[in-house]
Formats: sequence, C-alpha cells, structure tokens
Amino acid sequence: MPVSIKRIGAVLLAASLFTSAQGAFAQAPAPKPAQPAAPKPAQPAPQPAPQAAPAPAANQVNLQPSQSDWTKVCGKDQAANKEICYTTRDFGQAPDQPPVLAIAVYDVKGDDNRIVRLLLPPALLLRPGIRFSVDKGAAIEGSFEICFPNGCFAEAKVRGPSVDQIKKGSAMNIFVKNQFNNEIAFVVPLGGFARAFDGPPIDPKVLEDQQNQLREEMQKRAEEERKRLEAQTPAPAGAAPR
Repeated sequence: MPVSIKRIGAVLLAASLFTSAQGAFAQAPAPKPAQPAAPKPAQPAPQPAPQAAPAPAANQVNLQPSQSDWTKVCGKDQAANKEICYTTRDFGQAPDQPPVLAIAVYDVKGDDNRIVRLLLPPALLLRPGIRFSVDKGAAIEGSFEICFPNGCFAEAKVRGPSVDQIKKGSAMNIFVKNQFNNEIAFVVPLGGFARAFDGPPIDPKVLEDQQNQLREEMQKRAEEERKRLEAQTPAPAGAAPR
C-alpha cells in the first residue's frame, strides 16, 4: 500500500534591533527612529523526498504434481549428432485436476549449456517474460517463445551451477504477469528431481504406456464431470395445463 507522507512546514521570522543615540549625540535633536526592516518572506523547510510505494506482493499459487514422479526422456539429435535428455513433470492445483504447468530441464551431453523450458497457461503478458528462482535464491530471467490456444512455451538458458541449485532445492518459484499486470508466483515442489535427472532414462515403451494411461484417466474424469453437471441442471418445466 502507498506510504502516507506527513508534510512538515516551518516559518523563519526576521527581527530588527534598534539602539538610541548616546555620547556626543546627546545634545543633538533626537534622530528619527529607524524604520524597522521589512520582514523576510517565510521560507518553507525542505520537504522530505516522497517514498516510493512498495511493490505489491505476487499472488502465490501452490501447485501439486500431476504425475507420480519426474520422468527423464533421452534421444539422439541426428543433426547435431548429440544425445539430448530432458527431465520433466506436470503440475496442477490438485492431483485429480488437469495440469496447468509443466517443467522440462534439457541436458545436451558434453555441453554445459542447459535449457529450462516451461509450459504455462494462456492469458499472460508476454513482454515482461518470466523469472524463476529456487527457494530464496537469485531470480533467473527467461522469455516466451511461442503460444498455442491451450498454453505458452517459455524458456531460460542456464548453466551447470543453476541446474545444481534446482537439484538441491525444495521448490521453484515461477513469476509471470497476467492480463491485468498482476504478478503471479507459481510454486512447484522439486522433490525427486535430482534422482531423475542423474538417473537412467525411462524406457520408451513404458513412457508410451504412461501417456496412454494418463490420457484415459483425463477422458474418464471429463466424462464424470459432464455427467455431474448434467445431473445438476434442472429439467425444463413442462407446458402449463390448459
């Protein structure tokens, strides 16, 4: 909230001193009294510089994992002839709700440059970009790359020490701004990330089975929600009797 400033004013007054004639001037006619000097105009005291209003706190949204654990996927980039792995996980407001955010940390074998890629919900301001920090560490800036109707991709280029912070951290704070220019902080847990990042990749067949199972569960939940809404909708009233 803006801090109110108490303004202080002060007035400086000037005084004039008068003396009477003495000594040799005793027999002389008394001189006319000197006219008092005009008072100096009031000078206001210097005003304190207004204090800047503190930045509003970000609206914090605590997310929970939508998957049982982090997943590490590896493959070979034929063009660069390098192996690329990424460790990823989805997060939502509740385990039984669709994910609203996903994190993937890319690791190119033999390269210290890493990429932290985020899939974020739509309706965000793109120009401010993103920032993320691990626990209470320094923030790292990133930018949006491309948007689709169901979400936007953003990424930040980091190096090995930043990935080490993610591996040791307990939570990642992701800062974005919505369409009302309000800052939102998505907080996601990092438990299990280090084990998955340093561990072996998942078998492609197992990954495909997990994706199919997740798709079936989401379809089942959507169907149950549709039936629940239909049951709550009152039936249209019948025609009034004639």
